[in-house]
Amino acid sequence: MKINLTNIKKAKKLLDKRECIAVPTETVYGLAGNAYSDYSCKKIFKLKKRPRNNPLIVHYYDAQNLEKDCEINENFLKLYKHFCPGPITFVLNLKKNSKISKIVTNKKNSLAVRFPKHPVMKSLLKRINYPLAAPSANLSTKLSAVSSADVKEDFGKKIKYILEGGKSSVGIESTIIDIRDKPKILRLGGLEVTTIQKSLNKKIILDNNPSKISSPGQSKLHYSPGIPIRLNKKKVRKNEACLFLKKLKKNKPNFYFLSKNGNLKEATKNLYSTLRKIKKDKFKSIIVEKIPNKGLGKTINDRLNRASKY
Repeated sequence: MKINLTNIKKAKKLLDKRECIAVPTETVYGLAGNAYSDYSCKKIFKLKKRPRNNPLIVHYYDAQNLEKDCEINENFLKLYKHFCPGPITFVLNLKKNSKISKIVTNKKNSLAVRFPKHPVMKSLLKRINYPLAAPSANLSTKLSAVSSADVKEDFGKKIKYILEGGKSSVGIESTIIDIRDKPKILRLGGLEVTTIQKSLNKKIILDNNPSKISSPGQSKLHYSPGIPIRLNKKKVRKNEACLFLKKLKKNKPNFYFLSKNGNLKEATKNLYSTLRKIKKDKFKSIIVEKIPNKGLGKTINDRLNRASKY
């Protein structure tokens, strides 16, 4: 992808003034602000209408930039080498002298950090002297944005600038792993848990539905297109869209497909854009075919389960 330096400079100028802007990443678009600035971080929460108990993910250019804020351990170094930059977020212990805003962490002594792969986001991070707090660029509990058009649809003119980066290639949020002690997954995402487990050669606990929110993506209601989603049902209602994993031989106006041939990676990438399209097509609800609960299918099911709480 060709980097437009004029756009990068404009984004940097606004961020330096503690403004919030939308930025592209390979997972989903983010709503970004200076992670060292209370003012910027408060603005992120306000724009998203996000509860303050839901911490933010902070984005860094590389591990060297991270050292001033977090305690780096062996598990981190191993996973960083294998998967970064990419769709994985690490929860680490925060250093006492870190400048990270307490608003980011909800006054906790831990921080969720990520190293995005998107070339536009990397170019921006390389040119600023602070990390970016950047949760998904959507209203709280709603679908994440996978394109600049999605961001415009959700926020209109409330955001000062959207840094263009095309459509997100992964199309779903990062996998979050807490590696401060025994590794545990706090949010399923774009990187399969089995792949992480093979790299660490350790058992990983799944803890993505705790009684108390400790990480992004754990709210019971989340990722909603704004209409009811029905799972494990057989009878189709009037004015209801049918969502299938793969394309069927026969088609109907209310049939939507996540993949041509049932590829879970492709289905994951298309999930949010397909749910948005169904809503735009004015269907009143969505009935979903059972998705195989394996690999990235587990991530898709996680999103659909949370969206079904609407």
